[in-house]
Amino acid sequence: MVSAFAPDTQSDPYPTYRTLREQDPVHYDAMMDGWILTRYDDVVAALKHPRFSADRRRARNSVVQAALQAQAQAGPFSQAQTMLSSDPPDHTRLRNLASKAFTFKAVEALRPRIQQIVDELLDSVEAKGSLDVIWDLGYPLPVIVIAEMLGVPAEQRDTFKRWSDDIVANLGAMTSEATAQQGLKSAIEMAGYFRTIIAERRRDPKDDLVSALVAAEERGDALSEEEVIATCILLLAAGNETTTNLIGNGTLALLRNPDQLELFRAHPELAESAVEELLRYDGPVQVTARVALDDIEIDGKTVKEGQIATCALAAANRDPAQFGNPDVLDITRKENRHIAFGFGIHFCLGAPLARAEAQIAFPALLRRFPRLALMGEPEWNGNFILRGLKALPVEIS
Repeated sequence: MVSAFAPDTQSDPYPTYRTLREQDPVHYDAMMDGWILTRYDDVVAALKHPRFSADRRRARNSVVQAALQAQAQAGPFSQAQTMLSSDPPDHTRLRNLASKAFTFKAVEALRPRIQQIVDELLDSVEAKGSLDVIWDLGYPLPVIVIAEMLGVPAEQRDTFKRWSDDIVANLGAMTSEATAQQGLKSAIEMAGYFRTIIAERRRDPKDDLVSALVAAEERGDALSEEEVIATCILLLAAGNETTTNLIGNGTLALLRNPDQLELFRAHPELAESAVEELLRYDGPVQVTARVALDDIEIDGKTVKEGQIATCALAAANRDPAQFGNPDVLDITRKENRHIAFGFGIHFCLGAPLARAEAQIAFPALLRRFPRLALMGEPEWNGNFILRGLKALPVEIS
């Protein structure tokens, strides 16, 4: 059976997910030296199971161990825990410190600024007469928003995007040595930058997230400096790559389903349900992984202690046992308990922000350019975890 992670499946992994779900839903993938779960109920159960850990360091997995060994070269900060790869109580401590910036109330206060950024980006597109959804909207919008939250100056945004892209390129892809080394170099450079910013915020605090994290670190019972650095890098990388993919994948889905595109254009008030459906239909994060801390049986198969269980969020979101007509895009879908943002205690901290950015960006894009049309065949980034497009040029007139 073909691997769900093989390069030739990444342009459209959903037929492979369907085959696995129907024929071998708890499947051992030799290529990744671990299990893959594709049914909704199994994925949800694993994500909330107390004996499945998010800490990859507990894995007895050749692929993970090789990645951790390479990552260790990036210095002490690379060994620091983040909320994405830790369990309670560390996860609780780290998440609580950053969560105040991503509450519903905090994100709602950002909506006017997000709208302003979207309008400015689309003004630039209109002036030049061409549009690449990734490079003109999907990339700059979340980068500007998260950079402003972290207090990163405007002139540094492109550098931060480059660093983030280099780091993310090593997630979920069979990378070359050159790509791995570039990712390592960028991680070290980004850590050095944040170390400088942290020192500046100690001397002169600002109204930004880095200052809040530094204040927590200085209390002595919350964060180490290495954890502050690791958290900033996580927020920056996660805060831009995933939303870029949501906007890119979502726009492509609408262009390939013109009836839904026209419905959305005619009824922008559907933005909330439309964004939820786009997240379900082709979400920005395809999989997440857990490590078994004991032998755990799932549907007659045993995930042994130390083995990886890869939870295929995207496969679960097309499970017909959970969703009616799962391969059909329906922006009016009512019952939509998708897990594009994960499930349980590791549910995506930035989900409210990603939703707000998408709910503003899609209606603005469709309103401004009523004749959007796909130009050519899109090229995917080759990343089976953060699956998205390298570019998405479209006609706008």
